Amino acid sequence: MIRSCLFFLVLLGCGTLAADDQPALRVMTFNIRYGTAPDGENHWLKRRELLADTIRQYQPGILGLQECLESQGEYLHEKLPEYAWHGLGRNRDGSSEMTAVFYRKDRFALLQLENFWLSETPDEPGSMGWDARITRMATRVRLYDRQTGRRFTLVNTHFDHVGEQAREQSVGVVVRNLSQCPPPPDEPVLLIGDFNAAAGQSAPYTAAISAGFQDAWVQAAERKGPSITFNGFKPVDPGADNRIDWILYRGNIEPLVCETVDRSENGRFPSDHFPVFALFRLP
Repeated sequence: MIRSCLFFLVLLGCGTLAADDQPALRVMTFNIRYGTAPDGENHWLKRRELLADTIRQYQPGILGLQECLESQGEYLHEKLPEYAWHGLGRNRDGSSEMTAVFYRKDRFALLQLENFWLSETPDEPGSMGWDARITRMATRVRLYDRQTGRRFTLVNTHFDHVGEQAREQSVGVVVRNLSQCPPPPDEPVLLIGDFNAAAGQSAPYTAAISAGFQDAWVQAAERKGPSITFNGFKPVDPGADNRIDWILYRGNIEPLVCETVDRSENGRFPSDHFPVFALFRLP
C-alpha cells in the first residue's frame, strides 16, 4: 500500500450532545505475542480466551495490537464482533505480524487507512531500516466519532527490538508521515504501540516528546498498575520501572486514567506484555 492518504466515502451520523456533556474515549494498546510462538503452556491457543476477555472487560473504543497474525485478528473479531478491524502483515507479500487496529463499529467510521514501513523507504512494503533486525511498520487510521462529531488520527506501531538507531529514526518516520497528510491542528492524534524502549530518557521517547506528544501515563490524573509493561508470562516486581508500551497523544484531548493492566488468571497471563489502557476526556 502506498503512503498517500486513502479516503473512504462514508455515511456519517452524529448525535446531539448537551453543552455540559463530557464524552470519553477509551484507548488500549496490546502486544498479544504472535500466535505461532513455541510458548508451551503459554501458547496462544491456551490464553486466547483470557486475552479476548481482557479486551472485553475494558471495552476500548479504539484498540491497537502488535504481533498480531491474521489468524489472531480473525479470532478476536469472531469473539468481539462489535469491532471492525484492519491489518496488513509487515512482509512484502502482506504476511507475518500486523500492527492491527480495532474500533467499535457502532461509534466510529473509518475515514482513512494507511500502512507504512519504518525504514528509509516507508512506502515500500517489507522494507527494513537502519540497524533493525526485522521489518517494522505502522498502521495509521483516521476515524469519525459518531457520538461527538469529532475526528481522530491514530498511529499504531511496533519498533525494532534490537536496533537502537532504528528505534530513534522510526519516530521521525512517524512524524514525517503525519506531516504529509496533516490532521487539523486541534484534532487529537494518538501514537500507541510497543516501542521497545523505556519511557523517560530513551532516545525514541525523547524524540516523540520533542515532536509535541505527551505521555498519557505521565499526564493522567490517575495511574493504575505497575510501571513495567513486559512480563515474559511471569509476575513482575511491582517496583520495577520499564514501560516500553506507550499511549502518547497530542491535540485537544485530556487523559483522566492510564492503567497497566496486570491481569492474570490461575497464574496465566493473556500475553507476555501487559496491555496499557487510557481513558481520555474530550473537551
